[in-house]
Amino acid sequence: MEFGPTLLLMLFCIIIPLFNKLLKLNDSTKKSKKPRLPPGPKPWPIVGNIPQMLANKPTLRWIQNIMNDLNTEIACIRLGNVHVIPVTSPSIARQILMKQDAIFASRPLSWSSKFVSSGYLATTLTPFGEQWKKMKRVIVEELISPQRHQWLHDKRVQEADNLVLYVYNQIKNGSGLVDLRHVGQHYGGNLIRRLLFNKRYFGNGREDGGPGAEELEYVEAQFMVVRHIYAFSVSDYLPFLWGFDFEGHKKILKKATNTLRKYHDPIIEERICQWRNGTRTHQEDWLDVLISLKDANNNPFLTLQEIKSQIMEIAVGTMDNPYNNVEWVLSEIINQPEILQKAIEELDKVVGKKRLVQESDIPKLNYVKACLREGFRLHPINDFNIPHVSMKDTIVANYFIPKGSHILIRRQGIGQNPRVWNEPLKFKPERHLKKDGYDLTLTESNLELFIFGTGRRSCPAITLGTTVIVMLFARLVHGFTWIAPPNEPSINLSELEKDTTKVKPLVALGKPRLPLEVYHQIN
Repeated sequence: MEFGPTLLLMLFCIIIPLFNKLLKLNDSTKKSKKPRLPPGPKPWPIVGNIPQMLANKPTLRWIQNIMNDLNTEIACIRLGNVHVIPVTSPSIARQILMKQDAIFASRPLSWSSKFVSSGYLATTLTPFGEQWKKMKRVIVEELISPQRHQWLHDKRVQEADNLVLYVYNQIKNGSGLVDLRHVGQHYGGNLIRRLLFNKRYFGNGREDGGPGAEELEYVEAQFMVVRHIYAFSVSDYLPFLWGFDFEGHKKILKKATNTLRKYHDPIIEERICQWRNGTRTHQEDWLDVLISLKDANNNPFLTLQEIKSQIMEIAVGTMDNPYNNVEWVLSEIINQPEILQKAIEELDKVVGKKRLVQESDIPKLNYVKACLREGFRLHPINDFNIPHVSMKDTIVANYFIPKGSHILIRRQGIGQNPRVWNEPLKFKPERHLKKDGYDLTLTESNLELFIFGTGRRSCPAITLGTTVIVMLFARLVHGFTWIAPPNEPSINLSELEKDTTKVKPLVALGKPRLPLEVYHQIN
């Protein structure tokens, strides 16, 4: 059988398109096998999901609702050209912060982080690179080593004693009602000023141990900076809008940061002069340590601006967790007196009633630490950790994560994950107790709750952080009885809409529970 030219042409016209179609089908099959982005709302061209973000403030609740609606533990929200990846699964968090930690060890570039860190000269906010490595070595080896921790022991005890004295004076000289948020915040402020500058007050302070006008201004500025670093600002995701301040964040952050610098910079500059002219030769605090560091040629290891930047980061980064955790835990256990009683019984058994709690008691206070762990699980200071940035394309949980993605580990999302925790919304310290005769810690290697994190970007000051938090809580519970204020049947446990702090500061009715001589012995 012979094929004529016309028939051959017809066959050619049929076979070639069919062949092309098969090739395209094969290509699409291959493409379909390529991991896709995590689920999320459909983005608009150029701006991504920014219009939805602006229409659904606060962004925290919008992201929570997206993940709940999609029933997912990892999502992708595109803001401008940035893929923002929130995560609520411990197993996925482990892939990111442990298995692929080297890929996710950087930080986003943002106006707020650049301004506060004076151009990324310190540690926490600085993207991955040589400057971050240099400053992290300084923190780990020089400031928070076990030897330094012991060296600063007496300063921490001074502020723990002042905490008790201040609360005692408030109760003795007033109605017995104490604003425990205020107390916790200023304990943290006093402590960090003591460690940094060896002083409690910038001004004259108060005779009752409370803050003066300078300390009130300073602590307010510290928390204002904490609230606005890495806030969701449109200009951070659309580079052509970098100079604009649509939300007013830049104005607020500039004012707060400059307030802190107003107090820090004169002390730092005067102290450097003292070391140079020989009028100061003995290290008393972290500032002295930073100034005294030398390079191989016996020249200053850190520049003036590096010292100022690192001091700023420490002053801001150590404030939020202790007060927030203790305020929430006290609120929960005042509403559940049987839990409060168990904590008191443990403290009385370990410490007795003839002295105050000391740091050496901490390893034996497992129920106290279980209460604090449960507080971190239910009520972290912010749902989002400081963002991590992927430094190259990768795959996580079978999803494609593009280079430059911002990873947000949702602390509260993990802590309240019903796939991980039984009765996730109930405050149950016992869930953290495993066996007798061991030292319960506030760390969590499985990331089933998120306190200090893990990997290269985890908080390096775990020992200090644990000490500060436990001492604040233990001194308040051991030293005083606490009940809800008159005419209030219980403590309000509502969260603010804009973040995860309590709607109302915890005000409780306090009463000394130790012999009076214990309080009177405090200097």
